[in-house]
Amino acid sequence: MAKQSKSSKFGRFCRKLLRIFIILFILSNIYLVVCKWVMPPITITQFTNFFGYGLKRDYVKWDEISPNLKLAVMASEDQLFPDHDGFDWKALEKSLSTNSKKKNKIRGTGASTLSQQTAKNVFLWQGNGVFRYIRKAPEFYYTKMIEWVWGKKRILDVYLNTVEMGPGIFGVEAAAQAYFHKSAKNVSRSEAAMIIACLPNPKVFTVKPMSRFVQWKYQWILKQMNNISDDPDIMALTK
Repeated sequence: MAKQSKSSKFGRFCRKLLRIFIILFILSNIYLVVCKWVMPPITITQFTNFFGYGLKRDYVKWDEISPNLKLAVMASEDQLFPDHDGFDWKALEKSLSTNSKKKNKIRGTGASTLSQQTAKNVFLWQGNGVFRYIRKAPEFYYTKMIEWVWGKKRILDVYLNTVEMGPGIFGVEAAAQAYFHKSAKNVSRSEAAMIIACLPNPKVFTVKPMSRFVQWKYQWILKQMNNISDDPDIMALTK
């Protein structure tokens, strides 16, 4: 009887856990649809940063973001963004085959696309270790969902408004104000490259004072911007 009682309690616990998971899953999908039109009120990364660095953030509309910033982030992070389905499979295969001696080599673009980064920023959490592998399945799901529901323009819009760009600084408007005392709409090409160069570690790769990494990378980004600026699909996403 005792064994049956324990088994029954465990079964009820599992069923309750499953119901909670299903409810949270449904709510997250409703939230995903709402975010097609409404910016996320707060992300996990923003929340966790608040207690140590504060929160500097000012969401702006698509037309209030300089085309230079849109071009710079694609040039730096994901040059195939207009063309892929959320995943750059060739870059992913390349990153998985890279041996340990080359794993720290700096690459301008990598396996993690802007769509993946946006899904992670809005719906999931940052960090490496074991939690990184736990995150992979939901990251895949939310990446595909925002590709289907939001579309490329909205993904880029949300990314530029929510990505961390300095200690406690989130989004291009807050970054432009903090680093250059101007709105994101008026950022020059060089300034855009400097802001984007702080990715993927804006707490270490600082814009002001300018770290050696940012000093090198922003010049690389400028060259990449020149290389892709006349691509019709890229141009369509910078307007």
